[in-house]
Amino acid sequence: MSAEPVLTISGLNVDYGTDERAVHALRDIDLTLHRGEVLGLAGESGSGKSTLAYAVTRL
Repeated sequence: MSAEPVLTISGLNVDYGTDERAVHALRDIDLTLHRGEVLGLAGESGSGKSTLAYAVTRL
């Protein structure tokens, strides 16, 4: 593992909707990936896996 991360995310939040009816899809996500690491996301339906992947690829 290299010392320098290739991706660092700190405090990621994703909300859908308006302020009064906001759905908090992701809250305060922190993530660091180094070259050569593999990330796997596992969780129940609706837990935010796809939302996280979409947010990361749209940075």
